[in-house]
Amino acid sequence: MSPMNAPAPVQGSKVYASAGAALSGLLHDGMSVMSGGFGLCGIPERLIEALRDAGVKGLTVISNNAGTDELGLGLLLRTHQIRKMVCSYVGENREFERQYLAGELEIEFTPQGTLAERIRAGGAGIYGFYTRTGAGTRVAEGKETRQVAGTTYVLETGLIADLAIVKAWRGDTEGNLVYRKTARNFNPVMATASRHTVAEVEELVEVGRLGADQIHTPGIFVQRIVQGQGYRKPIEQRTVRKRGNVAVVA
Repeated sequence: MSPMNAPAPVQGSKVYASAGAALSGLLHDGMSVMSGGFGLCGIPERLIEALRDAGVKGLTVISNNAGTDELGLGLLLRTHQIRKMVCSYVGENREFERQYLAGELEIEFTPQGTLAERIRAGGAGIYGFYTRTGAGTRVAEGKETRQVAGTTYVLETGLIADLAIVKAWRGDTEGNLVYRKTARNFNPVMATASRHTVAEVEELVEVGRLGADQIHTPGIFVQRIVQGQGYRKPIEQRTVRKRGNVAVVA
């Protein structure tokens, strides 16, 4: 189904009734997808579930990490819909480890700050940039390097995806988005670095309800928006403090 034949939005030109409807016409096997969030914070839960239900396969997913075995992008790993991950951290997902060691999953590890800048560069129309991060390590293997004032820099290229799925706290019907605290993480830069951006929000309001100075992602970057429901807000590792200021992981 082409985007022109996708189900009509509920109201205006961008609001869709469900995550599945918001993705309709945008998906195909072998596509690249940016998925916002950090750990389980600020991840587009309903849109990830819709990707799973759509059954699209051979995905290259660009995300800080791959969720956990039961949540986030871990859902797509369980159904073997991801062919390659471009990410910076995978430590919370045993299925990720199993698939990689079995040769079922390709990984492109990228230092976290470099990953964020590669996405930002893609959204800004910048081909690439030189960074000291990774110089002299396996990160630099196969990449162009340059010596400047005695220091080695590695050329990293910008990233652009076919689709970005992002999660915001509040959004209006024109796609203007506001993220809450640390859920801001990778979402704003990913919204700028894709051919189509679909946002899910916890609260959807009419245009004019968001203060202009509060908006983190302008609606010009967002093509479709959906209001999600039933968020549990899980915590990957709960850290509490005992007497004596000794931190433990529960």
